Amino acid sequence: MNVLASPAQLRASFLRWALFMVPLILLIGFAAGQLGGPDTPWFAGLEKPAIYPPPVLFGIVWSILFMLIGLALALVASAWGAHGRGIALIAFAIHFLVTQSWTAVFFGMQDMISALMVLGFGIASLLVAMALVCRVRRAAALLLLPYLAWLCFAGVLNYQFIVSNPDGGAQGANGAETRVEL
Repeated sequence: MNVLASPAQLRASFLRWALFMVPLILLIGFAAGQLGGPDTPWFAGLEKPAIYPPPVLFGIVWSILFMLIGLALALVASAWGAHGRGIALIAFAIHFLVTQSWTAVFFGMQDMISALMVLGFGIASLLVAMALVCRVRRAAALLLLPYLAWLCFAGVLNYQFIVSNPDGGAQGANGAETRVEL
């Protein structure tokens, strides 16, 4: 027997998924942020590009983006029976988990070039995921547009850090190295 869900049931399904997805995305983002951060001697010693925004902005922007991502995923997850729902969620999950490694690569490993490659993968895989998400729920793909814009900005910013610091900055976890130039 095929029975269509009522609008109230559809809203309830979306709300349940949103109450799961938004905290999950925030938790993954928070956990990734714990793998490294800008409060290291290495990062403090880097030349900051002109487009580097105030540090407080990063927490605000990421919190908003994580909420939008969670809502977008809730829209897709609540689309029971939609063709391509599962593959869209899997593609986004792979994208998101790999992209969240950027913090560990950039700040933890202090490898700006590999971090730029992570962002390149992130942008490309997000475009694929957004195309799959759009087939399920167009509104969900639209909710991901600010995230795509921010990843593109992050890529440009990461590249500018490489250009501004061609030597990669003072390497080392404790920043105790001394460089002597003759």
